[in-house]
Amino acid sequence: MIQAQNDSPTPTNSPTETVKRPSRSAAEWVTFGIASLILAAIAGLVVYGWATKRDLPPVLTIHQTETVRETNGQFYVPFEISNAGGETAKSVQIIAELRVNGTVKESGDLEIDFLSENERQAGAFVFDQDPRQGELRLRVSSYKAP
Repeated sequence: MIQAQNDSPTPTNSPTETVKRPSRSAAEWVTFGIASLILAAIAGLVVYGWATKRDLPPVLTIHQTETVRETNGQFYVPFEISNAGGETAKSVQIIAELRVNGTVKESGDLEIDFLSENERQAGAFVFDQDPRQGELRLRVSSYKAP
């Protein structure tokens, strides 16, 4: 009877024996290094975002961006609104009033669905009377918290 010889070591459960593992190749070390850098970058960005997050409410500012233009007997007043706060504002209400000799001659209102942190949006109010002949007032009247 022929007996097969097995040169491979037989596994044992002995605590005194150590199993020798093959050393890592250069490609494995490079891959490990790249993966570690990506993980550290993501963790760093999360910590940075957490540390610099401003818990400020919306800070809304509005201003007229260009001069009034007249087209077909109507006067267009372009404006820009921005949110410098740390939170989003929903349903932003903007009011424009044209006062002549202290009396409101025309007014308009506009709603912007939402304005995120550091976001800007542009628009225009349209009047029948020339806003340059009176006092034009643009203001934010209200917003909702998200």
